[in-house]
Amino acid sequence: MGLQCGIVGLPNVGKSTLFNCLSNAKAQSANFPFCTIEPNVGVITVPDERLSKLEELVKPQRVVPTTVEIVDIAGLVKGASKGEGLGNKFLANIRETDAIIHVLRCFDDENVTHVDGTVDPVRDKEVIDLELQIKDLETVENRLVKAEKMAKAKDPDAKRLVEVLKRYKEALESGKSARTVELNEQEQKVARDLFLLTNKPVMYVCNVDEASVVSGNKYVDAVREAVKDENAEILVVGAQTEAEIAELETFEERQMFLEDLGLKESGVVKIIHSAYRLLNLETFFTAGEKEVRAWTYPKGAKAPQAAGVIHSDFEKGFIRAEVISYEDYVALGSEQACKEAGKMRIEGKDYVVQDGDIMHFRFNV
Repeated sequence: MGLQCGIVGLPNVGKSTLFNCLSNAKAQSANFPFCTIEPNVGVITVPDERLSKLEELVKPQRVVPTTVEIVDIAGLVKGASKGEGLGNKFLANIRETDAIIHVLRCFDDENVTHVDGTVDPVRDKEVIDLELQIKDLETVENRLVKAEKMAKAKDPDAKRLVEVLKRYKEALESGKSARTVELNEQEQKVARDLFLLTNKPVMYVCNVDEASVVSGNKYVDAVREAVKDENAEILVVGAQTEAEIAELETFEERQMFLEDLGLKESGVVKIIHSAYRLLNLETFFTAGEKEVRAWTYPKGAKAPQAAGVIHSDFEKGFIRAEVISYEDYVALGSEQACKEAGKMRIEGKDYVVQDGDIMHFRFNV
């Protein structure tokens, strides 16, 4: 798919520690700003219990999970939009991602320096928002000059773009992100190639100490209040706790550790699933004796598009899809049993793929 979530935040908020836990990559994690200079890219397996269940039923030679890409981006500081620190690099890296995981420091620890001297996640969030908004305002103003010239030449798309840009400009100038501007379908189409930084979907990860991983703390409460109008997901995760979990060798040891903390699943698993949703992705499966495999597709995709995820020839020569719902497959226990019970459907090119579908494609090239 090539879609990426970028982990962003001020220096020393726990981005690289979280990234290491997510990807088992070796991003340097140190107690000073800018220890991450090149963005580290982790291709991360998406945990999916349905895959384990299919493996149990089919007993294939191999199982292949789907993945999502997470990028650890250098810490940003005030003035990034004017090139301060590694600002230009940070903004370029973030522009290339499809969604943002914004890590906020929500713990006290005198051994970990804060770039602004005190812990205040709402202020930290506003620092990054402001830098991204300033950059977006620059983009919008530059495009507005060009679009207004084209609108005078009676270009209908340019006229529509001018209206959209003016609404973005108004929002950004009042300290709001571009994602707060509601657009209809036609407006979204003309705005698509603006690639505004504050238009990207975002989730907030509150990095807390071990004592706060279940219920959060005063810092998390402040973040919830600050983002209540953003329609954004908030996750409470202890990066240091996740690092300790990652060092445990067996699944059983990790589960016992989580139970002792009062958690059902690790913060890493929560982040991966949320990142997948944030990118608007879903999963279909192929299941046979050789391989049971999870495939990623954009939510709302039709059957030929999903076939193209496997191979472009499948999409070009698409004839039909044979589809079994995951629930039917598990209830009846095999493809053959589903066929006999009339639970295998033949779907054409207009079929919208559903999350969990088990699919087999017929094609001709």
